[in-house]
Amino acid sequence: MSKLTVEAKDLNLFYGSFQALKTINFQARKHSVTAFIGPSGCGKSTLLRTFNRMNDLIDGVRIEGTAYVDGIDVYDKKVIVDDLRKKVGMVFQKPNPFPKSIFENVAYGLRVNGISDKHVIEERVIASIQQSALWEEVKDKLKKSAMELSGGQQQRLCIARTLAIKPKVILMDEPASALDPISTGKIEELIHELKKDFTIIIVTHNMQQASRVSDFTAFFYLGELVEWDTTTTIFMNPKDVKTQNYVTGRFG
Repeated sequence: MSKLTVEAKDLNLFYGSFQALKTINFQARKHSVTAFIGPSGCGKSTLLRTFNRMNDLIDGVRIEGTAYVDGIDVYDKKVIVDDLRKKVGMVFQKPNPFPKSIFENVAYGLRVNGISDKHVIEERVIASIQQSALWEEVKDKLKKSAMELSGGQQQRLCIARTLAIKPKVILMDEPASALDPISTGKIEELIHELKKDFTIIIVTHNMQQASRVSDFTAFFYLGELVEWDTTTTIFMNPKDVKTQNYVTGRFG
């Protein structure tokens, strides 16, 4: 499992009697970007959320099979969910900064995790904002409210907040869908940089974005993982006709 950070084996997920994921087998390699593509409601975000157990928050969810992060079954009874979520960061569709200063937004996770040393917090906050390609834009206004930032800046701030607790994996659920093209371009450039240090899985409805940012692409349809391969193969030479029809725009 040395090259694998994230893995699903024979994973089934039910919302009550509805089966949202059907026997999913999937692997994500370290320091790579994997894009999940497919029509709305096909299971992309559901699978994404299994890896940091966000589905636990939904009533009536039942899971069969296993999901691994770093070789550990995340649904094992011994797993402490808060510790798992430190290892597996999440960036949501809409930027969700806290109504606090820019600095305190990034420091929040550190304080919650018991870090109180001012120098450590300051160092980690600055490093995370730099790593999220936001430093030049905010370095003179760290005490100002995060709510004053543009949507694209807020999303990069949320990425900085995720980076501050030093995860191994970053899950991104359509992180640029609410942003303008320039902000989207900055997020995509950032993803390229971040994969040097992190394993990234991104859900996107944007085919061009998937082809630009990812090394691997997984195509989902009606709760099934139809095909998973290098992004070049999925877009240029897919094996399954459903994949071909989707990536060429014939349905979806």
